[in-house]
Amino acid sequence: MVKPSVTFVLWLAIALFVLLNDAVGDTWIGVSLSVRIVEWYKTLVPLPYVAMLAVIHARRTAGPRWFEAALLAALLWPVSTVAVDILYARLTYDAEPEAFFDRFGGPYPLLVAALFAFPLLAPFVIPTGAKRSGGTSSCGDR
Repeated sequence: MVKPSVTFVLWLAIALFVLLNDAVGDTWIGVSLSVRIVEWYKTLVPLPYVAMLAVIHARRTAGPRWFEAALLAALLWPVSTVAVDILYARLTYDAEPEAFFDRFGGPYPLLVAALFAFPLLAPFVIPTGAKRSGGTSSCGDR
């Protein structure tokens, strides 16, 4: 079932995490490490969180129209997260958008690709026979 509210709320969680991760990477970690390592930090740390939220999204939107819900998330999450990152760079460092897009020479496209791919791949990771209520598992009969 397509649930735009679930997609939007999970995107807000992703956007907030990415912003906080960028702030930590730019302030505390950026002081002692090189720029390239900080860019890898800002890319790799959100990946497990995005994967977890993609699985939550897949569970909440399971049903006959799961693909439409996954596609909505796959199109919304990367574009809007890049927009939030551009606003962060603009407001924090008064950087022009061109300076932000210099990040695409480093590891940042990996995060954007994950934001696109994880919602589409997550429905294949969750068990299909999992029950939403009750104490039994889908691993076999007891």
